[in-house]
Amino acid sequence: MEFTFGKEHEALRNTVRSFLDAESDEAAVRTAMASERGHDPGLWRRMAGEIGLAGLVVPEVHGGAGMGPVEALVVFEELGRSLACVPALSSYFAVNVVLEVGSEADQAKLLPDLASGRALLTVAHVDAGGRWDLGVVSNEARREGEGSLLDGDWRYVLDGHVADRILAVARTSDGLGVFQVEADAPGVSRKALPGLDLTRRLADLRLDRVAARRLGEGDARAGLERAWLRTIAALAAEQTGAAGRCLELATAYAKSRYQFGRPIGSFQAIKHQCADLLVKVELMRSAAWNAAFVAASGEGDLEVAVRMARSYCAEAGFEVAAQALQIHGGMGFTWEHPIHLYLKRAKSSELLFGSAIQHRERLAERLAL
Repeated sequence: MEFTFGKEHEALRNTVRSFLDAESDEAAVRTAMASERGHDPGLWRRMAGEIGLAGLVVPEVHGGAGMGPVEALVVFEELGRSLACVPALSSYFAVNVVLEVGSEADQAKLLPDLASGRALLTVAHVDAGGRWDLGVVSNEARREGEGSLLDGDWRYVLDGHVADRILAVARTSDGLGVFQVEADAPGVSRKALPGLDLTRRLADLRLDRVAARRLGEGDARAGLERAWLRTIAALAAEQTGAAGRCLELATAYAKSRYQFGRPIGSFQAIKHQCADLLVKVELMRSAAWNAAFVAASGEGDLEVAVRMARSYCAEAGFEVAAQALQIHGGMGFTWEHPIHLYLKRAKSSELLFGSAIQHRERLAERLAL
């Protein structure tokens, strides 16, 4: 497959990078990650209103930009590069679920508020067992009059502690269903989880006989799978952007840090390490781009492309961050230097949506290996 970016893609990249450099620098990231919400809602609304990031893939009829997976790739690479503390991944997942599962009425009801940044919607699909697999969802929905009732626990919900609405995945008599729950409804309990990575927050949810409205009709499994895979492709792009920034920081430090009267980058061991990092970043970029272009074109096997990207980017992203930190030496471990923030993001992202081992196992099953 040929990966070709047009002038509009480069313009999008430049716009997003310029905005993030100005509005989400290291100081802003540290302030946001230390807050109770874990992100700056004002910044998110500005990103929605000024450069349209919240509604990137929302159809124009619902107030969005009507773009696709390739544009999402560009944006998420830049978000990963800056470590921006914004609910972009949770919103992207939710938008794709609404587009894949929701009816036209559901889309008209939910997407305009998402595109404008007025409301934050997230998806809860991991059950109490903590397994990142739609095939093992155990929570069930019960019919109650014209609506449904949900009981159970959902884990590792992106931005679940601050979302205005929740799309909870549960089993029904006709397969998997997606149910809209108001976050402030009676019976909803939310608990923010302490985590290694303060730049991305997760929460556990407990629903106790909570009234819910079902999106769409029939088994939502296929639509959920497509939305889930597109979101994982976006995560791979984000990991690639973060790894690229780690490489930039490491090489800049290797040029400026002197030891024995010469830059440490002139020593063969550091040269080889930086070269290894470059190879890993380029391979990550190839895998992430392939997943995005397959998602956009509809050509090829989306599941294979995404699981390949995920299984490589998950591990390589952490390896790049860890080696970049080593190049910085003791300084890299200090709170004042940003490289440790990239290491923590890389570690949390390595496990988000399933580990590399889990994705390789599914990939092997898919390919009958």
